Amino acid sequence: MRERTPQLVDRSGRRYAPDQPRWRGDDGTPLMMEPLAGITRRQIDAGVNSQWRYRAALPLPQSEPVTLGEGRTPLLRRTLAGLQVFIKPESMNPTGSFKDRGSSVMISALRHQGVRQLLEDSSGNGGSSVAAYSAAAGIEARIIAPASTSPAKIVQSRLHGAGVDLVPGSRQDVADEAVRRAGTRFYASHNWHPQFLQGVKLIAYEIWEDLGFTAPSAVIVPAGAGSLVLGCAMGFAELERSGEIDRVPRILISQPERCCPLVRAFDAGAAEVDARTWPKTLAEGTAIAQPVRDREVLQAIRDSDGAATAVAEDELLPAVRELAGSGVFVEPTSAQVLPALRRFRSAGHVGADDTIVLVLTGSGLKAAQALSQLVIG
Repeated sequence: MRERTPQLVDRSGRRYAPDQPRWRGDDGTPLMMEPLAGITRRQIDAGVNSQWRYRAALPLPQSEPVTLGEGRTPLLRRTLAGLQVFIKPESMNPTGSFKDRGSSVMISALRHQGVRQLLEDSSGNGGSSVAAYSAAAGIEARIIAPASTSPAKIVQSRLHGAGVDLVPGSRQDVADEAVRRAGTRFYASHNWHPQFLQGVKLIAYEIWEDLGFTAPSAVIVPAGAGSLVLGCAMGFAELERSGEIDRVPRILISQPERCCPLVRAFDAGAAEVDARTWPKTLAEGTAIAQPVRDREVLQAIRDSDGAATAVAEDELLPAVRELAGSGVFVEPTSAQVLPALRRFRSAGHVGADDTIVLVLTGSGLKAAQALSQLVIG
């Protein structure tokens, strides 16, 4: 019997075929792919040295992928906060951040669907990633970003050939502007498009394989819109369904105190975030005031028996310096997981007997101007 093609589902429960360009449901809510069965270790294409070795886990047509060699970032052992942990430096992806995982799959799907022009909004890393993969696919990209975005990220997007519009105001103002413009060209938002999450979920498969086909006890990730939270939840859930692991690891998230809507909602037991204005933070990649998938992200953390914590602004640069002292150069958005690790240990969420993976999402070169204050004088 032929297997039914997985459908996209909005929050109202309406289903949509995945073969047409669509970025949200008719009810205006984000789309999620129906739960997939997952794959086993025997279905890994070991001859492919990128995340596409897990292609059998993707609900995509068998067309040529748009790939720049993303994935296969290492797991490095470190002693941090008095614990033996693994760190996963996603800065080793082609454009310097984990966003390449989602961009590769999303742009592959859009090229197959015939999209020739797209729109993206980003605080930097997502935009530069979508710009690069659009260039590789021959798709014309326009990126909308906050005027305060790190210059290196804007330069990267423009050199990839994307048009870049800088918008005054907050990251949320930029997201709102992108939705207003979505009728002018296809809105390939890394925060909205369901295929982006399908790419991000492959980080779970990669961690599983590199840990000898086992799952860690806990994964600590910085969270803005929450694509890493959902990617880890989806990927490990598929591995559980396929019988490869016994349970999904605890998903522990960090956000900067200056923009921590998910942490506040989680601590309050709320199903969604409150609308409010937040001050500027160095952790710009997680400065998302109203995450599109807030309900799904909060539920994923709770389903994994996870936790959430907020990191003080004055802890970000010391964390960058401490990680750099171990040979790993990351931006403040990524470095926040280090003080978060200390909090999670103090609260009893992780301990010496746990296998812990910290995902470091982006390169310090992305925030070189902001980080120059660490070495001036």
